[in-house]
Amino acid sequence: MEKVQGEMEIERWERSEEISDAEKKVIQETWSRVYANCEDVGVSILIRFFVNFPSAKQYFSQFKHMEDPLEMERSLQLRKHARRVMGAINTVVENLNDSEKVSSVLALVGKAHALKHKVEPIYFKKLTGVMLEVIAEEYANDFTPEAHGAWTKMKALIYTHVTAAYKEVGWAQYPTATL
Repeated sequence: MEKVQGEMEIERWERSEEISDAEKKVIQETWSRVYANCEDVGVSILIRFFVNFPSAKQYFSQFKHMEDPLEMERSLQLRKHARRVMGAINTVVENLNDSEKVSSVLALVGKAHALKHKVEPIYFKKLTGVMLEVIAEEYANDFTPEAHGAWTKMKALIYTHVTAAYKEVGWAQYPTATL
């Protein structure tokens, strides 16, 4: 990451680092265990995301006023969104050897969130960070230093592709210097 000088410092991610074949395998092996509990893990990720970054709830009319994590956990709408998030990540993980497919899936996610939902792209950086935290905690035995390194590259890959879609659609609310 690089800091860009201006009226305020803005973090900018450079291109994501290439994920090696060995790292792809580690990601896919780790993910197979995570995805076996996809809804519960997805709900855990979203709850932590909303607790740590409550401003992110503004984009969700169905649960933006929920403060209690237990209430969030019982929310059918939150569970549905958790399944959608985990499904998108699953598609990316399953297709790590097909860069066109990965790019296509993440472009669709980015464009939908930019144009339809008007979500600030920084929330993808925050969400993928929370995703890594939750996976590392809930699957500590599987989350070796090697897995952590591979997943860190995966996090950057997701963020890079999603924000590229924001740039492609001319996201006016997000200065191009930060992409």
